[in-house]
Amino acid sequence: MGKMMVDRLLRRGFEAVARQAGEEALALLLSEEFDVVVTDVRMPGMTGLDLCTRIVNHRPDLPVVVITAFGSLDTAIAAIRAGAHDFVHKPFEIEELILRIEGAARYRALHAELVRLRQTVADSEGWSELLGDSPPIWRLRELLAKVAASDASVLVSGETGTGKEVAARAIHAHSARRQAPFVVLDCSALPATLLESELFGHVRGAFTDARAERKGLFVQAAGGTLFLDEVGELPLDLQPKLLRALQERRVRPVGSDSEVAADVRVIAATNRDLEAAVDEGRFRPDLFYRLEVLHVALPPLRSRGRDVLLLAQHFVKRFAARSDKHVVGFSAPVAERLLAYTWPGNVRELMNCIERSVALTSYEQLVVDDLPERVRDFHEEHVLVTGSDPEELVPLEEVERRYVLRVLDASGGNKTIAARVLGLDRKTLHRKLERWAQGP
Repeated sequence: MGKMMVDRLLRRGFEAVARQAGEEALALLLSEEFDVVVTDVRMPGMTGLDLCTRIVNHRPDLPVVVITAFGSLDTAIAAIRAGAHDFVHKPFEIEELILRIEGAARYRALHAELVRLRQTVADSEGWSELLGDSPPIWRLRELLAKVAASDASVLVSGETGTGKEVAARAIHAHSARRQAPFVVLDCSALPATLLESELFGHVRGAFTDARAERKGLFVQAAGGTLFLDEVGELPLDLQPKLLRALQERRVRPVGSDSEVAADVRVIAATNRDLEAAVDEGRFRPDLFYRLEVLHVALPPLRSRGRDVLLLAQHFVKRFAARSDKHVVGFSAPVAERLLAYTWPGNVRELMNCIERSVALTSYEQLVVDDLPERVRDFHEEHVLVTGSDPEELVPLEEVERRYVLRVLDASGGNKTIAARVLGLDRKTLHRKLERWAQGP
């Protein structure tokens, strides 16, 4: 059977070799590099389950697919306990075996990448949430380095959660002003009546509750950087005063007749289209141009590819340390779901997702059930299908249904075993079965 299977795999473009006995296979595996092992349970000498156990001990990165005609529930459980990645029953179609082999190969590639990511996070210094290896993040780092070397005003734009304050702090940390304060004001967090006093300060008696003189943020940030988050929320009547402070580098506290020096670099941020706000008369064009001397546009997380895994590992390390839990990473199925999800809340949503998962997990690695439901479900509901004809989706659903039912039958009706073989969590399998039971 081994030679016949190798011939069929070779015709499909795989590189494959066969060995008749477990001892021969193990010796070959320890001396050469392979991506996946396929083994029958019954072999001369060492059984397939024994071989699986030995492989797990010597090559834990190497996934094993176990084949057997003796598909009892006990055999399935034994294979999984021995460390098998997947399980196939005879008789089977070659397409089914290829599907399992490709799934195992993807698992190994993800496992290798997760190991690399953990080492990258362990070795990294600085940049924090700006970790990443994608082209967008490399271009961003190059731009931030140039911006940090200047002292001009900066406008940082990007969707909610992309890390605008993180980028602003990175600019400050690499600038000539890094030894001076970095002061933050969320322009959307204060009523209009208090914003002027917050920015420029006030003298005693300037208004009803002004019982003492107060220095504004421009003065508090002297020599450093003032970060104005959500600058698009500034009231129109305050915008000319901010413009004057930027132009003259001097501010007038509320109620005062004199001005004070304000040697400050201003970095502003917005998740809105300020140019549209200018066109609509909601934002002064002269202030917009003064703020946008330099412009940094942050990429959404969905455009950063596999950076999501590097960031997720970074957050696992952070929150495991904070909660004093021994959590070292996440499983390959978790990585698949993190990559599939589109992260509308960007890095902030990912951070919250990992914080929640670390808090709830009972394992050293995050598992699928630790993830928020929206992330788990998204992986199942948004399957990438090659082809442009919508009709192709109909047979794909039917193929999935038949395959899942076959695995469930082979598992003796045990949904836990079936879910493990399919690479699903039990809740997802249950939802699929319920949906199919209701009919089209």
